[in-house]
Amino acid sequence: MSHGHSHGGGCGHEALGIENELEIGIHYSLYEKIDMHNVECLNEELEGSGKTVFKPYNERLSHDKFVKSDADEELLFNIPFTGNVKLKGIIIIGADDETHPKKMRLFKNRPKMTFDDTSVTADQEFALERDANGVIEYSTKVVTFANVHHLSLHIPSNYGGDNTTVYYIGLKGEFSEAHHHGVTICTYEARPNVSDHKNNVFDSVNHRVQ
Repeated sequence: MSHGHSHGGGCGHEALGIENELEIGIHYSLYEKIDMHNVECLNEELEGSGKTVFKPYNERLSHDKFVKSDADEELLFNIPFTGNVKLKGIIIIGADDETHPKKMRLFKNRPKMTFDDTSVTADQEFALERDANGVIEYSTKVVTFANVHHLSLHIPSNYGGDNTTVYYIGLKGEFSEAHHHGVTICTYEARPNVSDHKNNVFDSVNHRVQ
């Protein structure tokens, strides 16, 4: 299991037990639910490199695929999912030097964000420690990130380098298919015929569409 440790001030992360790599890998499988074709990474030096950091946990230490920022240290990932996600945790691996990300800001359900858009208040922010091995997990506010179909991840700064390097971003959580017919069902039930539903009228109106 994971081993919690506190630095005071509620930094919102914990160290993971490396001996449970297989179990951790199962939890960190949300990369499979990313709409990779539509992932965007703004300010990436090499076009298309940003999406390569979303990969299996057991490949997290591979430096074959990575993203490096271009003009300055900032990176902005726009990450659409193929359904709805309850996001619970994030792991981020950078280079073991000054190019490692120092801060991470999360925005939910704001497709096509630009750097200008990041001036608004983030849904959650984290101060990042240097982590070259993927042993630190940053826990998201589950209530805030309970129904996410698009995640924007902003890295505004690093530890003093001219550019930022990221080797791996892991996302942990639960996935559910998007049911686009749900609105139709709700509309149909919104004005039930009492004589048809009799005593079940409230159950019919208030049930949750799975």
